[in-house]
Amino acid sequence: MESPPPKRNVGDGGADGISALPDHLLLDILERLDLRDAVRAGALSMRWRHLPSHLSRVHLDAGHFRGATPLEVMDAFTGAARALLTRVPPAEGVCESGALKVLVLSFYPSSPHLSSIGRLVEGIVSLGNTECLEFCISPPLADRLSSEVANGHEFMAFSRAYTVAFSWLTRLTLEYYAFGHSDITDLISTCGRLRHLNLRFCRLDNEHSVLKIDVPCSELQEIEFCCFVCTRIELVSVPKLRQVVCQHWLFENPPVRFGYVPELRGVILNSRAKAWQEPFALSECLSSSVANLSTLTLCFADQMIWIQPEHRKQLTPLFINLTSVFLSSIFSECDLSWTVFILEAAPALHDMALSRHSCIMTPEYSAEKTNVTWEPSKDLRHLNLKVLEIFGCEDEDKVTNYIRLVIERAVGLLIIQLYGEIPCTNCDAINLERSKVEKASRRRIKEQLTHGSSSSVEIIIC
Repeated sequence: MESPPPKRNVGDGGADGISALPDHLLLDILERLDLRDAVRAGALSMRWRHLPSHLSRVHLDAGHFRGATPLEVMDAFTGAARALLTRVPPAEGVCESGALKVLVLSFYPSSPHLSSIGRLVEGIVSLGNTECLEFCISPPLADRLSSEVANGHEFMAFSRAYTVAFSWLTRLTLEYYAFGHSDITDLISTCGRLRHLNLRFCRLDNEHSVLKIDVPCSELQEIEFCCFVCTRIELVSVPKLRQVVCQHWLFENPPVRFGYVPELRGVILNSRAKAWQEPFALSECLSSSVANLSTLTLCFADQMIWIQPEHRKQLTPLFINLTSVFLSSIFSECDLSWTVFILEAAPALHDMALSRHSCIMTPEYSAEKTNVTWEPSKDLRHLNLKVLEIFGCEDEDKVTNYIRLVIERAVGLLIIQLYGEIPCTNCDAINLERSKVEKASRRRIKEQLTHGSSSSVEIIIC
């Protein structure tokens, strides 16, 4: 039974009704606050002082601490971590030491401080109550702006020195690291509970090497590569992997090849095509084990279309369970009929979305934008597509012709939703005048499609 709170003097903060509450209710209040506010509450009142070290959820971010240098910032960070993570036996009349269930630490790769962090985390996880442990390790902003990379060998030494802590990791984000060819596989194998891995702006020591991930016993469910520099990524065996995100690759196409990934449900590929990259067929990177894929997102960044349409014989075994597709940032001058090759190959497809935009920015080394041609099968009668969404309708003829093509082939289509362009940070896609013109285009498209039509498809201007 909860012990009543000890009596407090008025000057000790005990006169207010909230401070008179039992510890478990006060902790519930602190859990709903930002961590900094919770710590401030403890600093201002003797009644609340012991409570922050009993929180069940702690998120410490080095970016929230001040210091003249990164080392001073990390001094403050580790000091705060020590105060919050060191669990001591409770005093008489005070709540028992709470179980820390969620711990999220975002810190700089500072060698002098890694051992302190490792020991503190191992002290917490050894209690056996941790449900979620996350590390986000990235350099200070100045180093990120200069694109300097940290020594991956030092990080791997850290992971090997504190294997207990890493064995409890459930999510890991690493930025600006250079790794050896087997480091990533070794790391995943060390982190027995790891479910989410994000590698951003990282690379292999030898940039002309292939990153192979072969972890047949891992719990890994989601992996993200953003600007990862190597020749190619091969997911040899990751049996529980459910989602892969690959963004902004610099190497040759295809960026990733899937091996044994029977649980894969979602794939997101997002990049701007470079002049040295040739379009590739999806069957080149998806393996026969990818039979449960349900969502596919391809973002072309308003530049060259880096996907090569292919016959349904190659794709249907891979797309047999595909239900949702988003083709993002197709440059406006490009014809849209090529996208029907996915409709042909995915009999279970339920909803399909396309976004169009003609960006005024053409970054250096971008591939030349060329139209994509594809002749849809005349015998296509798709039964399951219900929703078609189009973002960006300024080119009325292209959009109208495409919608007519889909209505003709997708006989079960129920709803078409027409949206304005998705805002672009590089140009005036949200310009008021442009927005008015684009909205008028959507109205005219709807009028053209509904005038004299017997189709029951509902067209909605959003």
